Amino acid sequence: MYTVVGVRFKKAGKIYYFDPGDAVIPVGEFVIVETVRGIEYGKVVIANKQVDENDIVLPLKKVIRVANEKDKWVVEENKKAAREAYDICLRKVEEHGLEMKLVDVEYTFDRNKVIFYFTADGRVDFRELVKDLASIFRTRIELRQIGVRDEAKMLGGIGPCGRMLCCSTFLGDFEPVSIKMAKDQNLSLNPTKISGLCGRLMCCLKYENEEYETAKEQLPDLGEYVETPHGFGKVVGLNILERVLQIELPEFGRVVEYTLDELMKNGTLSIRVAD
Repeated sequence: MYTVVGVRFKKAGKIYYFDPGDAVIPVGEFVIVETVRGIEYGKVVIANKQVDENDIVLPLKKVIRVANEKDKWVVEENKKAAREAYDICLRKVEEHGLEMKLVDVEYTFDRNKVIFYFTADGRVDFRELVKDLASIFRTRIELRQIGVRDEAKMLGGIGPCGRMLCCSTFLGDFEPVSIKMAKDQNLSLNPTKISGLCGRLMCCLKYENEEYETAKEQLPDLGEYVETPHGFGKVVGLNILERVLQIELPEFGRVVEYTLDELMKNGTLSIRVAD
């Protein structure tokens, strides 16, 4: 077992594990750590805990120290410099006539590297742009092409639900979302109704998907005949989340609603194949 702390470098970014050494670091504390990108400033979101070797990538990088007020000042200065670098890069992109959209600029804590995030429809030859930027900033330059989902995560915004985008507020990772999830939830398949600001399927389609899959395994299909306290009837409607079935009963001449529990006998549902 290894003792680790979980550190996040952006509000809704991924959580990375680091070795705290002998220090006990509470949640909410800011720390200085060494990463593959260089020295970085991050926030502890998981306090000291024991994890199995299979749950981490060895060797673990150590926490250099808990951040102080000077470190926080450096971060703010880096943000100001990043905004200036954004404007400069924007002008250089226009000068070179490159088909790319600059999204964000970020300095590492030690200013050993400046990273420019951009989107583009295809590959972009930015070699001359990198040379120009390197001559201006006198540090290592990285241009990183990102997808439209990452762009939405960085820029933020308000989703169709009226709330701030999930990806920019709490989602650390993007999970696969499919059109089948929308079908299973009986949602409109109109792309404008099920797509987020990024133009991709909304991440929230995943949230209730497991519940719908479980419910569909328990419930009959539309058109099947099930046994009720008043004889067999045809399933004409389903409320999947509440496990309520609308059943057409010929003897009654109307549709009657039953809960799944009311129709279960000895833990099973009696279904008859239609004639």
